Amino acid sequence: MSKIRLQHTELPYILTTDFESFEMDRVHRWLSREAYWSTGIPLSILKRAFENSIPFGLFHEKNGQIGVARMVTDKATFAYLADVFIDEVYRGMGLAKWMMESIMTHPELQGLRRTMLATSDMHSLYRKFGFEDVGESEILMEIVKPDIYKGLYG
Repeated sequence: MSKIRLQHTELPYILTTDFESFEMDRVHRWLSREAYWSTGIPLSILKRAFENSIPFGLFHEKNGQIGVARMVTDKATFAYLADVFIDEVYRGMGLAKWMMESIMTHPELQGLRRTMLATSDMHSLYRKFGFEDVGESEILMEIVKPDIYKGLYG
């Protein structure tokens, strides 16, 4: 996978897929303590998840990492957007929209038959990029273990 580095055209922000530049202690704090979907996730599991995805890190030029996302994909037919998070201090500035524009135009994510995500609160953002509610689907199924990290690592 080639690493991508994008500079915001007007603001002092950078988006990169260079996982080596990620501040994983900060990312872990966000996703294990502040994100409702991954409470308690161990750092080792989080690192492995990002290493096996296309990672996106959002950075302020002076203040370091301020956001993150990852795309789980086979790069041919399917992708699943996960762990989209922007530090609370930087919300409301249009950075999530810029990050999503950059993710959705990433060269390795073009021509996919299906891209999915799960959200409880950001539907309006994702609809801007073509995501739609699945509704009462009879074709989609899932296994959900919301407390898995408590049982295995708690």
